[in-house]
Amino acid sequence: MGKNAGLLPGTLDMLILKAVSLKPLHGYGVLLRIRQISGDALDIPQGSLYPALYRLEHQDLIAADWGTSDNNRKAKFYKLTTAGRRRLRDETAGWNRLAAAISSALNTTPEEV
Repeated sequence: MGKNAGLLPGTLDMLILKAVSLKPLHGYGVLLRIRQISGDALDIPQGSLYPALYRLEHQDLIAADWGTSDNNRKAKFYKLTTAGRRRLRDETAGWNRLAAAISSALNTTPEEV
């Protein structure tokens, strides 16, 4: 089995929000940041990323400004909006609750039931 983890439905938007909450990023930079913060476990296909960025921008969760990338190309840089910060906070809390519940269930021993 490879070291890349599969994404669960609904996680891509949350990961994008997290990535751009750390620093405004252009699209490819978002891919690299998600890979970095996941310890190289998540590799998002560009074909999934760009529709998600478009969707998040149209939901006013991220905003975009044109700038110049490190390789001197014109690029859209995405940053979190106030609504995006709120959504990220809510999504993070929900995922943390779910992860704790799953961890508890998986660590239950026969003596505990």
